[in-house]
Amino acid sequence: MSLKGFFAKQFASIIHHKNQKWINNPVETQQKVFRDLIKNAQNTQFGKDHHFSQIKNHQDFTNQVPVRDYEGLKNYVEKVVAGEPDILWPGKPLYFAKTSGTTSGAKYIPLTKESMPFHIEAARNAILAYIFQTGKADFVDGKMIFLQGSPVLEEKNGIKFGRLSGIVAHFVPKYLQKNRMPSWQTNCIEDWETKVDAIVEETFNENMSIISGIPSWVQMYFEKLKQKGGKPVGEIFKNFNLFIYGGVNYEPYRNKFENLIGRKVDSIELFPASEGFFAYQSRNFENPNHKGMLLLLDSGIFYEFIKASEFSDKNAKRYTIGEVEIGVNYVLIISTNAGLWGYNIGDTIQFTNLKPYEIIVSGRIKHYISAFGEHVIGKEVEEALKEAMQDSNVTVNEFTVAPQINPTEGLPYHEWFIEFGHEPENILAFAEKIDLAMRKQNVYYDDLIAGNVLQKLKISVVQQNGFQDYMKSIGKLGGQNKLPRLSNDRSIADKIFSK
Repeated sequence: MSLKGFFAKQFASIIHHKNQKWINNPVETQQKVFRDLIKNAQNTQFGKDHHFSQIKNHQDFTNQVPVRDYEGLKNYVEKVVAGEPDILWPGKPLYFAKTSGTTSGAKYIPLTKESMPFHIEAARNAILAYIFQTGKADFVDGKMIFLQGSPVLEEKNGIKFGRLSGIVAHFVPKYLQKNRMPSWQTNCIEDWETKVDAIVEETFNENMSIISGIPSWVQMYFEKLKQKGGKPVGEIFKNFNLFIYGGVNYEPYRNKFENLIGRKVDSIELFPASEGFFAYQSRNFENPNHKGMLLLLDSGIFYEFIKASEFSDKNAKRYTIGEVEIGVNYVLIISTNAGLWGYNIGDTIQFTNLKPYEIIVSGRIKHYISAFGEHVIGKEVEEALKEAMQDSNVTVNEFTVAPQINPTEGLPYHEWFIEFGHEPENILAFAEKIDLAMRKQNVYYDDLIAGNVLQKLKISVVQQNGFQDYMKSIGKLGGQNKLPRLSNDRSIADKIFSK
Protein backbone atom coordinates (compact mmCIF):
# COMPACT_ATOMS: atom_id res chain seq x y z
CA MET A 1 0.00 0.00 0.00
CA SER A 2 1.23 3.49 -0.84
CA LEU A 3 1.81 6.12 1.83
CA LYS A 4 -1.11 8.08 0.39
CA GLY A 5 -3.38 5.05 0.72
CA PHE A 6 -2.22 4.45 4.31
CA PHE A 7 -3.07 7.99 5.39
CA ALA A 8 -6.41 7.84 3.53
CA LYS A 9 -7.37 4.83 5.68
CA GLN A 10 -6.34 6.61 8.87
CA PHE A 11 -8.34 9.72 7.91
CA ALA A 12 -11.35 7.57 6.97
CA SER A 13 -11.33 5.98 10.43
CA ILE A 14 -11.18 9.39 12.15
CA ILE A 15 -14.12 10.76 10.16
CA HIS A 16 -16.16 7.58 10.66
CA HIS A 17 -15.88 7.75 14.44
CA LYS A 18 -16.52 11.50 14.46
CA ASN A 19 -19.76 11.00 12.52
CA GLN A 20 -21.03 8.37 14.95
CA LYS A 21 -21.72 11.14 17.48
CA TRP A 22 -24.55 12.64 15.40
CA ILE A 23 -25.61 9.37 13.76
CA ASN A 24 -26.31 7.90 17.22
CA ASN A 25 -28.13 11.05 18.39
CA PRO A 26 -30.32 12.00 15.41
CA VAL A 27 -33.19 13.82 17.15
CA GLU A 28 -30.93 15.84 19.43
CA THR A 29 -28.68 16.69 16.47
CA GLN A 30 -31.60 18.04 14.44
CA GLN A 31 -32.91 20.02 17.41
CA LYS A 32 -29.52 21.69 17.79
CA VAL A 33 -29.38 22.49 14.06
CA PHE A 34 -32.88 23.99 14.32
CA ARG A 35 -31.98 26.18 17.31
CA ASP A 36 -28.77 27.41 15.66
CA LEU A 37 -30.54 28.30 12.43
CA ILE A 38 -33.27 30.28 14.16
CA LYS A 39 -30.81 32.08 16.43
CA ASN A 40 -28.44 33.06 13.62
CA ALA A 41 -31.19 34.37 11.31
CA GLN A 42 -33.49 36.16 13.77
CA ASN A 43 -32.16 39.60 12.81
CA THR A 44 -32.46 39.06 9.05
CA GLN A 45 -35.40 40.53 7.15
CA PHE A 46 -36.93 37.07 6.83
CA GLY A 47 -36.38 36.38 10.53
CA LYS A 48 -38.07 39.62 11.53
CA ASP A 49 -40.96 39.12 9.09
CA HIS A 50 -41.58 35.67 10.55
CA HIS A 51 -40.96 36.52 14.23
CA PHE A 52 -37.95 34.25 14.70
CA SER A 53 -37.28 35.87 18.09
CA GLN A 54 -40.52 34.27 19.34
CA ILE A 55 -39.91 30.79 17.91
CA LYS A 56 -39.13 28.31 20.68
CA ASN A 57 -39.99 24.98 19.06
CA HIS A 58 -41.00 23.27 15.83
CA GLN A 59 -44.69 24.01 16.31
CA ASP A 60 -43.92 27.73 16.56
CA PHE A 61 -41.90 27.43 13.38
CA THR A 62 -44.68 25.73 11.40
CA ASN A 63 -47.11 28.41 12.63
CA GLN A 64 -44.84 31.24 11.47
CA VAL A 65 -43.12 29.83 8.37
CA PRO A 66 -45.23 28.31 5.59
CA VAL A 67 -43.86 25.78 3.11
CA ARG A 68 -42.64 27.55 -0.01
CA ASP A 69 -40.99 26.64 -3.29
CA TYR A 70 -38.64 28.98 -5.16
CA GLU A 71 -41.54 31.00 -6.52
CA GLY A 72 -42.84 31.56 -2.99
CA LEU A 73 -39.43 32.72 -1.75
CA LYS A 74 -38.59 34.69 -4.87
CA ASN A 75 -39.29 38.17 -3.46
CA TYR A 76 -36.63 37.61 -0.80
CA VAL A 77 -34.17 35.98 -3.19
CA GLU A 78 -34.46 38.89 -5.63
CA LYS A 79 -33.32 41.26 -2.88
CA VAL A 80 -30.33 39.03 -2.15
CA VAL A 81 -29.49 38.91 -5.87
CA ALA A 82 -29.74 42.72 -5.96
CA GLY A 83 -26.92 42.83 -3.40
CA GLU A 84 -28.88 43.60 -0.22
CA PRO A 85 -27.38 42.06 2.96
CA ASP A 86 -29.15 40.32 5.85
CA ILE A 87 -32.21 39.25 3.90
CA LEU A 88 -32.42 35.45 4.26
CA TRP A 89 -29.16 34.89 6.14
CA PRO A 90 -26.69 37.26 7.83
CA GLY A 91 -24.51 39.14 5.36
CA LYS A 92 -24.32 38.25 1.68
CA PRO A 93 -23.86 34.83 0.08
CA LEU A 94 -20.50 33.73 -1.30
CA TYR A 95 -22.08 32.46 -4.53
CA PHE A 96 -25.32 31.77 -6.30
CA ALA A 97 -25.86 28.36 -7.82
CA LYS A 98 -27.78 29.11 -10.99
CA THR A 99 -30.28 26.50 -12.09
CA SER A 100 -32.95 26.46 -14.76
CA GLY A 101 -36.45 26.53 -13.31
CA THR A 102 -39.59 25.39 -15.11
CA THR A 103 -41.88 28.23 -14.01
CA SER A 104 -39.45 30.77 -12.59
CA GLY A 105 -36.92 31.01 -15.38
CA ALA A 106 -33.39 31.03 -13.95
CA LYS A 107 -33.21 30.27 -10.24
CA TYR A 108 -30.45 31.69 -8.02
CA ILE A 109 -29.82 29.50 -4.98
CA PRO A 110 -27.61 31.20 -2.36
CA LEU A 111 -24.46 29.50 -1.09
CA THR A 112 -23.03 31.06 2.09
CA LYS A 113 -19.74 30.79 3.93
CA GLU A 114 -21.57 28.55 6.43
CA SER A 115 -23.21 26.25 3.85
CA MET A 116 -20.44 25.88 1.28
CA PRO A 117 -18.08 23.74 3.40
CA PHE A 118 -20.77 21.09 3.84
CA HIS A 119 -21.01 20.56 0.07
CA ILE A 120 -17.29 19.81 -0.01
CA GLU A 121 -17.11 17.78 3.19
CA ALA A 122 -20.04 15.54 2.23
CA ALA A 123 -18.47 14.56 -1.09
CA ARG A 124 -15.17 13.88 0.68
CA ASN A 125 -16.82 11.91 3.48
CA ALA A 126 -18.69 9.69 1.02
CA ILE A 127 -15.36 8.49 -0.37
CA LEU A 128 -13.91 8.13 3.13
CA ALA A 129 -16.92 6.02 4.18
CA TYR A 130 -16.20 3.73 1.23
CA ILE A 131 -12.56 3.41 2.27
CA PHE A 132 -13.48 2.69 5.90
CA GLN A 133 -16.13 0.09 5.07
CA THR A 134 -14.29 -1.76 2.30
CA GLY A 135 -10.63 -1.25 3.27
CA LYS A 136 -9.94 -0.30 -0.34
CA ALA A 137 -7.71 2.74 -0.79
CA ASP A 138 -5.44 1.93 -3.74
CA PHE A 139 -7.60 4.07 -6.02
CA VAL A 140 -6.25 7.25 -4.37
CA ASP A 141 -3.05 6.80 -6.37
CA GLY A 142 -4.89 6.86 -9.70
CA LYS A 143 -6.56 9.65 -11.64
CA MET A 144 -10.09 10.80 -10.85
CA ILE A 145 -12.59 12.38 -13.20
CA PHE A 146 -15.68 14.34 -12.27
CA LEU A 147 -17.95 15.07 -15.23
CA GLN A 148 -19.39 18.45 -14.31
CA GLY A 149 -20.42 21.87 -15.51
CA SER A 150 -18.01 24.61 -16.50
CA PRO A 151 -16.16 26.29 -13.60
CA VAL A 152 -16.31 29.64 -15.43
CA LEU A 153 -18.34 31.96 -13.19
CA GLU A 154 -20.21 35.16 -13.90
CA GLU A 155 -20.90 37.97 -11.45
CA LYS A 156 -24.03 39.81 -10.36
CA ASN A 157 -23.86 42.72 -7.92
CA GLY A 158 -20.50 41.56 -6.59
CA ILE A 159 -21.55 37.93 -6.09
CA LYS A 160 -20.28 35.22 -8.43
CA PHE A 161 -22.66 32.63 -9.84
CA GLY A 162 -22.65 29.52 -11.99
CA ARG A 163 -23.53 25.83 -11.94
CA LEU A 164 -23.06 24.19 -8.55
CA SER A 165 -20.63 21.63 -9.97
CA GLY A 166 -18.65 24.46 -11.53
CA ILE A 167 -18.50 26.34 -8.22
CA VAL A 168 -17.42 23.20 -6.37
CA ALA A 169 -14.54 22.81 -8.86
CA HIS A 170 -12.97 25.88 -7.22
CA PHE A 171 -12.83 24.05 -3.88
CA VAL A 172 -11.03 20.85 -4.88
CA PRO A 173 -8.49 20.15 -2.09
CA LYS A 174 -4.85 20.60 -3.05
CA TYR A 175 -4.05 16.97 -2.33
CA LEU A 176 -6.52 15.94 -5.07
CA GLN A 177 -5.64 18.53 -7.71
CA LYS A 178 -2.74 16.56 -9.20
CA ASN A 179 -4.93 13.49 -9.66
CA ARG A 180 -8.06 15.29 -10.79
CA MET A 181 -9.20 15.37 -14.41
CA PRO A 182 -10.09 16.80 -16.85
CA SER A 183 -7.80 19.82 -17.11
CA TRP A 184 -9.15 23.24 -16.20
CA GLN A 185 -9.15 24.25 -19.87
CA THR A 186 -11.18 21.23 -20.92
CA ASN A 187 -13.57 21.66 -18.01
CA CYS A 188 -14.31 25.20 -19.20
CA ILE A 189 -15.67 24.02 -22.56
CA GLU A 190 -19.37 24.93 -22.62
CA ASP A 191 -20.62 22.71 -25.47
CA TRP A 192 -21.19 19.30 -23.90
CA GLU A 193 -20.46 17.13 -26.95
CA THR A 194 -17.23 19.03 -27.66
CA LYS A 195 -16.30 18.77 -23.99
CA VAL A 196 -16.83 14.98 -23.82
CA ASP A 197 -14.74 14.50 -26.97
CA ALA A 198 -11.94 16.52 -25.38
CA ILE A 199 -12.22 14.54 -22.11
CA VAL A 200 -11.92 11.26 -24.04
CA GLU A 201 -8.72 12.44 -25.72
CA GLU A 202 -7.28 13.77 -22.47
CA THR A 203 -8.03 10.71 -20.32
CA PHE A 204 -7.63 7.83 -22.77
CA ASN A 205 -4.05 6.99 -21.80
CA GLU A 206 -4.35 7.88 -18.12
CA ASN A 207 -4.61 5.61 -15.08
CA MET A 208 -8.24 6.39 -14.24
CA SER A 209 -9.42 4.87 -10.96
CA ILE A 210 -12.53 6.94 -10.05
CA ILE A 211 -15.17 8.21 -12.45
CA SER A 212 -18.05 10.35 -11.24
CA GLY A 213 -21.10 12.00 -12.74
CA ILE A 214 -24.78 11.67 -13.64
CA PRO A 215 -25.14 8.18 -15.21
CA SER A 216 -26.79 9.33 -18.45
CA TRP A 217 -23.87 11.66 -19.25
CA VAL A 218 -21.15 9.28 -18.05
CA GLN A 219 -22.68 6.76 -20.44
CA MET A 220 -21.93 9.09 -23.34
CA TYR A 221 -18.31 9.34 -22.17
CA PHE A 222 -18.04 5.54 -21.90
CA GLU A 223 -19.52 5.00 -25.36
CA LYS A 224 -17.01 7.38 -26.91
CA LEU A 225 -14.15 5.71 -25.02
CA LYS A 226 -15.21 2.28 -26.24
CA GLN A 227 -15.58 3.57 -29.79
CA LYS A 228 -12.08 5.07 -29.71
CA GLY A 229 -10.38 2.09 -28.04
CA GLY A 230 -12.36 -0.72 -29.62
CA LYS A 231 -12.59 -2.48 -26.26
CA PRO A 232 -14.51 -2.16 -22.96
CA VAL A 233 -13.80 0.77 -20.67
CA GLY A 234 -12.58 -1.64 -17.99
CA GLU A 235 -9.77 -2.77 -20.30
CA ILE A 236 -8.85 0.80 -21.24
CA PHE A 237 -8.78 1.78 -17.55
CA LYS A 238 -7.56 -1.39 -15.83
CA ASN A 239 -7.58 0.22 -12.37
CA PHE A 240 -11.03 1.78 -12.69
CA ASN A 241 -12.98 0.25 -9.80
CA LEU A 242 -15.19 2.97 -8.34
CA PHE A 243 -18.12 4.82 -9.93
CA ILE A 244 -19.64 7.73 -8.00
CA TYR A 245 -23.02 8.99 -9.13
CA GLY A 246 -26.00 11.08 -8.15
CA GLY A 247 -28.97 12.87 -9.64
CA VAL A 248 -30.79 9.81 -11.00
CA ASN A 249 -31.26 6.17 -10.05
CA TYR A 250 -28.39 4.03 -11.34
CA GLU A 251 -30.37 0.79 -11.62
CA PRO A 252 -31.89 1.38 -15.09
CA TYR A 253 -28.35 2.00 -16.37
CA ARG A 254 -26.52 -0.77 -14.46
CA ASN A 255 -26.72 -3.49 -17.15
CA LYS A 256 -25.68 -1.03 -19.85
CA PHE A 257 -22.75 0.24 -17.76
CA GLU A 258 -21.48 -3.23 -16.93
CA ASN A 259 -21.62 -4.03 -20.63
CA LEU A 260 -19.65 -0.88 -21.50
CA ILE A 261 -17.14 -1.44 -18.70
CA GLY A 262 -16.87 -5.18 -19.28
CA ARG A 263 -17.03 -6.02 -15.57
CA LYS A 264 -18.65 -4.96 -12.32
CA VAL A 265 -17.30 -2.00 -10.37
CA ASP A 266 -18.20 -0.70 -6.91
CA SER A 267 -20.38 2.38 -6.74
CA ILE A 268 -21.25 5.19 -4.32
CA GLU A 269 -24.60 6.95 -4.54
CA LEU A 270 -24.85 10.65 -3.62
CA PHE A 271 -27.78 13.03 -3.14
CA PRO A 272 -26.40 16.51 -3.83
CA ALA A 273 -28.38 19.54 -4.95
CA SER A 274 -27.83 23.26 -5.25
CA GLU A 275 -29.88 23.69 -2.07
CA GLY A 276 -27.67 21.34 -0.05
CA PHE A 277 -25.85 18.03 0.07
CA PHE A 278 -28.44 15.82 1.71
CA ALA A 279 -27.20 12.23 1.77
CA TYR A 280 -24.63 9.72 0.61
CA GLN A 281 -24.27 5.95 0.65
CA SER A 282 -22.24 5.00 3.72
CA ARG A 283 -22.25 1.18 3.69
CA ASN A 284 -22.90 -2.03 1.71
CA PHE A 285 -20.89 -0.74 -1.24
CA GLU A 286 -20.32 -4.19 -2.70
CA ASN A 287 -24.01 -5.12 -2.50
CA PRO A 288 -25.89 -3.83 -5.57
CA ASN A 289 -29.20 -4.62 -3.85
CA HIS A 290 -28.54 -2.25 -0.93
CA LYS A 291 -30.94 0.66 -0.90
CA GLY A 292 -30.40 3.75 1.16
CA MET A 293 -28.17 6.76 1.66
CA LEU A 294 -27.25 8.20 5.05
CA LEU A 295 -29.28 11.38 5.65
CA LEU A 296 -26.85 14.08 6.80
CA LEU A 297 -28.40 15.45 9.98
CA ASP A 298 -25.46 17.57 11.12
CA SER A 299 -24.83 19.62 7.99
CA GLY A 300 -26.60 22.90 8.69
CA ILE A 301 -29.93 21.64 7.32
CA PHE A 302 -33.13 21.16 9.33
CA TYR A 303 -35.41 18.62 7.66
CA GLU A 304 -39.17 18.37 7.60
CA PHE A 305 -41.22 15.73 5.81
CA ILE A 306 -44.76 15.93 4.43
CA LYS A 307 -46.53 12.79 3.27
CA ALA A 308 -46.86 13.07 -0.50
CA SER A 309 -50.43 11.78 -0.29
CA GLU A 310 -51.29 14.75 1.96
CA PHE A 311 -49.14 17.40 0.31
CA SER A 312 -52.04 19.23 -1.34
CA ASP A 313 -53.88 19.52 1.99
CA LYS A 314 -53.78 23.06 3.37
CA ASN A 315 -52.82 21.97 6.88
CA ALA A 316 -50.69 18.93 6.04
CA LYS A 317 -48.59 17.80 9.00
CA ARG A 318 -44.87 18.57 8.82
CA TYR A 319 -43.02 15.66 10.40
CA THR A 320 -39.55 15.89 11.94
CA ILE A 321 -36.87 13.20 11.94
CA GLY A 322 -38.13 11.39 15.05
CA GLU A 323 -41.61 10.94 13.56
CA VAL A 324 -40.93 9.39 10.15
CA GLU A 325 -41.73 5.84 9.04
CA ILE A 326 -40.10 3.42 6.65
CA GLY A 327 -41.64 3.14 3.18
CA VAL A 328 -43.79 6.28 3.26
CA ASN A 329 -43.42 8.69 0.35
CA TYR A 330 -42.46 12.10 1.80
CA VAL A 331 -41.95 15.49 0.20
CA LEU A 332 -38.60 16.79 1.47
CA ILE A 333 -38.74 20.25 3.09
CA ILE A 334 -35.56 22.01 4.21
CA SER A 335 -34.40 25.04 6.19
CA THR A 336 -30.71 25.79 5.78
CA ASN A 337 -27.73 27.90 6.75
CA ALA A 338 -27.88 29.34 3.24
CA GLY A 339 -31.20 31.03 4.08
CA LEU A 340 -33.82 28.70 2.64
CA TRP A 341 -36.79 28.39 5.01
CA GLY A 342 -39.55 25.79 4.85
CA TYR A 343 -38.29 25.21 1.33
CA ASN A 344 -39.75 22.54 -0.93
CA ILE A 345 -36.95 21.34 -3.21
CA GLY A 346 -39.40 19.23 -5.22
CA ASP A 347 -37.94 15.81 -4.39
CA THR A 348 -39.79 12.98 -2.73
CA ILE A 349 -37.95 10.48 -0.55
CA GLN A 350 -38.61 7.27 1.33
CA PHE A 351 -36.84 5.98 4.42
CA THR A 352 -35.34 2.52 4.06
CA ASN A 353 -33.84 2.39 7.55
CA LEU A 354 -34.18 4.34 10.80
CA LYS A 355 -30.98 3.19 12.56
CA PRO A 356 -29.20 4.96 10.95
CA TYR A 357 -31.61 7.16 9.00
CA GLU A 358 -31.22 6.14 5.36
CA ILE A 359 -33.26 7.31 2.38
CA ILE A 360 -33.84 6.75 -1.30
CA VAL A 361 -35.03 9.42 -3.72
CA SER A 362 -38.42 8.20 -4.92
CA GLY A 363 -39.14 10.92 -7.47
CA ARG A 364 -40.22 14.51 -7.93
CA ILE A 365 -43.47 15.86 -6.50
CA LYS A 366 -44.17 17.42 -9.91
CA HIS A 367 -43.03 14.36 -11.87
CA TYR A 368 -45.76 11.78 -11.60
CA ILE A 369 -48.58 10.27 -13.61
CA SER A 370 -52.08 10.50 -12.20
CA ALA A 371 -54.12 11.28 -15.28
CA PHE A 372 -56.57 8.62 -14.13
CA GLY A 373 -55.95 8.67 -10.36
CA GLU A 374 -53.12 6.11 -10.44
CA HIS A 375 -50.51 8.20 -8.52
CA VAL A 376 -47.49 6.59 -10.23
CA ILE A 377 -44.12 7.88 -9.00
CA GLY A 378 -40.57 7.67 -10.34
CA LYS A 379 -39.42 4.92 -7.98
CA GLU A 380 -42.19 2.62 -9.25
CA VAL A 381 -41.36 2.92 -12.95
CA GLU A 382 -37.64 2.46 -12.25
CA GLU A 383 -38.29 -0.64 -10.14
CA ALA A 384 -40.66 -2.07 -12.76
CA LEU A 385 -38.12 -1.63 -15.53
CA LYS A 386 -35.37 -3.16 -13.38
CA GLU A 387 -37.55 -6.22 -12.66
CA ALA A 388 -38.41 -6.66 -16.34
CA MET A 389 -34.72 -6.55 -17.28
CA GLN A 390 -33.66 -9.21 -14.77
CA ASP A 391 -32.10 -12.36 -16.22
CA SER A 392 -32.00 -10.88 -19.72
CA ASN A 393 -29.50 -9.19 -22.00
CA VAL A 394 -31.73 -6.14 -22.41
CA THR A 395 -30.03 -2.82 -21.75
CA VAL A 396 -31.63 0.63 -21.62
CA ASN A 397 -29.94 3.92 -22.47
CA GLU A 398 -32.75 6.19 -21.31
CA PHE A 399 -36.52 6.27 -20.86
CA THR A 400 -39.52 8.38 -19.88
CA VAL A 401 -43.22 7.65 -19.38
CA ALA A 402 -46.33 9.67 -20.26
CA PRO A 403 -50.10 9.04 -20.35
CA GLN A 404 -51.87 8.55 -23.68
CA ILE A 405 -55.31 9.90 -22.85
CA ASN A 406 -56.80 10.02 -26.35
CA PRO A 407 -55.52 7.04 -28.37
CA THR A 408 -56.74 6.56 -31.92
CA GLU A 409 -58.35 3.31 -30.81
CA GLY A 410 -59.02 1.42 -27.61
CA LEU A 411 -58.64 2.48 -24.00
CA PRO A 412 -56.11 5.03 -22.71
CA TYR A 413 -52.73 3.72 -21.57
CA HIS A 414 -49.29 4.61 -20.26
CA GLU A 415 -46.77 5.05 -23.05
CA TRP A 416 -43.17 4.14 -22.27
CA PHE A 417 -40.57 5.79 -24.48
CA ILE A 418 -37.44 3.64 -24.27
CA GLU A 419 -34.09 3.98 -26.01
CA PHE A 420 -32.55 0.53 -25.81
CA GLY A 421 -28.88 -0.31 -25.84
CA HIS A 422 -29.87 -3.89 -26.60
CA GLU A 423 -33.51 -4.46 -27.53
CA PRO A 424 -35.59 -7.36 -26.24
CA GLU A 425 -36.40 -9.99 -28.83
CA ASN A 426 -40.10 -9.49 -28.19
CA ILE A 427 -41.17 -5.91 -27.37
CA LEU A 428 -44.74 -6.95 -26.50
CA ALA A 429 -43.53 -9.61 -24.04
CA PHE A 430 -41.15 -7.09 -22.46
CA ALA A 431 -43.99 -4.57 -22.11
CA GLU A 432 -46.06 -7.30 -20.43
CA LYS A 433 -43.27 -7.87 -17.87
CA ILE A 434 -43.10 -4.15 -17.05
CA ASP A 435 -46.89 -3.96 -16.78
CA LEU A 436 -47.05 -6.89 -14.35
CA ALA A 437 -44.30 -5.31 -12.22
CA MET A 438 -46.19 -2.00 -12.20
CA ARG A 439 -49.41 -3.71 -11.12
CA LYS A 440 -47.62 -5.39 -8.22
CA GLN A 441 -46.24 -2.05 -6.99
CA ASN A 442 -49.18 0.28 -7.50
CA VAL A 443 -52.64 -0.86 -6.42
CA TYR A 444 -54.33 2.10 -8.13
CA TYR A 445 -52.76 1.23 -11.46
CA ASP A 446 -53.74 -2.41 -10.95
CA ASP A 447 -57.37 -1.44 -10.26
CA LEU A 448 -57.51 0.70 -13.41
CA ILE A 449 -56.22 -2.16 -15.56
CA ALA A 450 -58.52 -4.71 -13.90
CA GLY A 451 -61.49 -2.34 -14.22
CA ASN A 452 -60.88 -1.72 -17.94
CA VAL A 453 -60.26 1.97 -17.39
CA LEU A 454 -56.74 1.61 -18.82
CA GLN A 455 -55.26 -0.89 -21.22
CA LYS A 456 -51.83 -2.32 -20.53
CA LEU A 457 -48.84 -0.08 -21.16
CA LYS A 458 -47.25 0.22 -24.57
CA ILE A 459 -43.61 0.76 -25.50
CA SER A 460 -42.50 3.21 -28.17
CA VAL A 461 -38.90 2.53 -29.15
CA VAL A 462 -36.83 5.71 -29.38
CA GLN A 463 -34.11 5.90 -32.03
CA GLN A 464 -30.48 5.84 -30.88
CA ASN A 465 -29.43 9.17 -29.33
CA GLY A 466 -33.05 10.31 -29.50
CA PHE A 467 -33.06 11.53 -25.91
CA GLN A 468 -29.72 13.28 -26.34
CA ASP A 469 -31.16 15.04 -29.38
CA TYR A 470 -34.21 16.05 -27.36
CA MET A 471 -32.12 17.42 -24.46
CA LYS A 472 -29.95 19.27 -26.95
CA SER A 473 -33.02 20.79 -28.62
CA ILE A 474 -34.13 22.32 -25.31
CA GLY A 475 -30.62 23.48 -24.38
CA LYS A 476 -30.11 20.97 -21.56
CA LEU A 477 -27.50 18.58 -22.92
CA GLY A 478 -25.01 17.38 -20.30
CA GLY A 479 -23.90 18.78 -16.97
CA GLN A 480 -26.43 18.44 -14.16
CA ASN A 481 -29.48 18.23 -16.43
CA LYS A 482 -31.72 15.20 -16.07
CA LEU A 483 -34.56 13.82 -18.15
CA PRO A 484 -37.79 13.53 -16.12
CA ARG A 485 -38.85 9.91 -15.69
CA LEU A 486 -42.53 10.85 -15.62
CA SER A 487 -44.81 13.52 -17.01
CA ASN A 488 -48.52 13.93 -16.34
CA ASP A 489 -48.93 15.34 -19.83
CA ARG A 490 -47.33 14.79 -23.23
CA SER A 491 -45.14 17.89 -23.33
CA ILE A 492 -42.01 15.70 -23.55
CA ALA A 493 -43.55 12.71 -25.29
CA ASP A 494 -44.78 14.64 -28.29
CA LYS A 495 -41.28 16.00 -28.95
CA ILE A 496 -39.56 12.63 -28.94
CA PHE A 497 -39.36 10.82 -32.26
CA SER A 498 -39.91 7.09 -31.96
CA LYS A 499 -39.29 4.62 -34.75
